[in-house]
Amino acid sequence: MRYDFDRVIDRRGRNCLKYDFAAERGKPAGLLPLWVADMDLPAAEEIKQALHEAVEHGIYGYSEVKEPYFNAVHDWMLERHGWEVEQEWMVKTPGIVYAIAAAVKAFTKEGEGVMLQNPGYYPFGQVVRDNGRVVADNTLHEENGKYTMDFEDMERKIREYNVKLFLLCSPHNPVGRVWSEVELRKLGEICLKHGVLILNDEIHHDFVFPGHRHYVLAGLDRRFREITVTCTAPSKTFNIAGLQVSNIFIADGKMREAFIKEIDKTGYSQLNQMGLVACEAAYRYGRDWLDQLLVYLKGNLDFARDFIQSQMPGVKLVEPEGTFLLWLDCRDLQIGDDELDRLVTDKAKLWLDGGRMFGSGGSGYQRINMACPRATLEKALAQFAEAVKNISN
Repeated sequence: MRYDFDRVIDRRGRNCLKYDFAAERGKPAGLLPLWVADMDLPAAEEIKQALHEAVEHGIYGYSEVKEPYFNAVHDWMLERHGWEVEQEWMVKTPGIVYAIAAAVKAFTKEGEGVMLQNPGYYPFGQVVRDNGRVVADNTLHEENGKYTMDFEDMERKIREYNVKLFLLCSPHNPVGRVWSEVELRKLGEICLKHGVLILNDEIHHDFVFPGHRHYVLAGLDRRFREITVTCTAPSKTFNIAGLQVSNIFIADGKMREAFIKEIDKTGYSQLNQMGLVACEAAYRYGRDWLDQLLVYLKGNLDFARDFIQSQMPGVKLVEPEGTFLLWLDCRDLQIGDDELDRLVTDKAKLWLDGGRMFGSGGSGYQRINMACPRATLEKALAQFAEAVKNISN
């Protein structure tokens, strides 16, 4: 079937985090929100049908999954990413941030270093600090809108901070890099050399733009596989984040045992029944929906690029290689972060994610979610452009 991604769906009044919690998040009412990374687009009909059937059954007790669930996940990873997983590697969690916290506690001790790459997804640093570990920031190098890894800094800080765990975001949120095979291999070799384990957050791995290819780090080398926790989820791909299910793959038995032990300490066991149903349906039947969505998102990207170049002097698009998030460089506006945030909120009437929340290297940037109907994106960019035009007023 053909999907209509242009249809605007009103999400207000449904306890929607994106739209209904401005006051609770310290924002004024009436803002157009393009901050949190979920989509303003309906899920695939096949997912909704599977959920309808589960609801109609009428009993919502404890649930687990068997072979068909794993087979659906296995086939998706193999067909879309060229990576063959084994059932014993899989540990299910309600989310990837939950898995990151479990990994930090399982593989590091208080006071030890955990490396991450800023500007980066801010819960990484929060989880590290909240668990009494030390953040080792291997800040990404930016030059002419292109981000790369600083490998010399990486090795130096691994030694300096006694790093035991590396938090990799692949593809990277918010800068949109899809790491090359060469970059991933070099990172893997450095971690092997220094005895550093890797947690690889691949939640955006299904969103890669033409001309780029996503590589699964654990699939590049058996040695990398034995030191890596690979975190996957259908949540971003199929817009089912609220159903809370993630599939975490750990090939090494001792690592997997330590990881599961930390999960057990939280008292968590069976996942949300509806999340399991939706995940299996998504991976089994969602290919056509996703293929159409990727074309639509490429159109949104092309529209945003042209609009920003022609209508927003002082703002540059950092060209994304993947994800559905746009990283906007506003440094040429020559205003501070507080003033930039006020410009976005008070003048443009938008709710975006300000760059400084993403850590070092984020100052002067804004992140905008383009996974929405084009009319919504056009409205948001027009409001931003008008605010930029009147910046001196």
